[in-house]
Amino acid sequence: MAVKPIPEGYTTLSPSLIADPASEAIDFYKRAFGATERGIMQGPDGKIAHGELQIGDTVLMVSDPYPMQNAKSPKDLGGTSVTIFLYVEDVDAAYKRAIDAGASATMEPDDMFWGDRFGALVDPFGHAWAMATHIEDLSEEEMRERGEKAMAEMAAASQTT
Repeated sequence: MAVKPIPEGYTTLSPSLIADPASEAIDFYKRAFGATERGIMQGPDGKIAHGELQIGDTVLMVSDPYPMQNAKSPKDLGGTSVTIFLYVEDVDAAYKRAIDAGASATMEPDDMFWGDRFGALVDPFGHAWAMATHIEDLSEEEMRERGEKAMAEMAAASQTT
């Protein structure tokens, strides 16, 4: 039997987050996003060298920062350049659960021009998350028209501030 190039249970793209401390991040992701633990490998110092969680159909990897990695936590960097996008059945309920678990609101859920109800938050470890529930299918023409209108409104609003 041939070895599969993508192991069973994984998708093509799997986010891997550096969190400090990773053990607390794993607990948070369980409470906030309903993650289930797939496995944890500790390093010799007791820190998490590799943790795997399942959120929906996606594996999320989490580890503590290690000097030999070329990756730092958002706390070490003073921010992040990545947002994890999470589709959920009910964005309002999922958003509230994440906030109740300790996330910070950056954008309350609202209906967006592209057909999603969308919100954004930052977890206690500095990682940015976007959450959405798809509420409307749009044609390419509808998406283009709505997008142009939304961008024009944003440009006008930025000129008044």
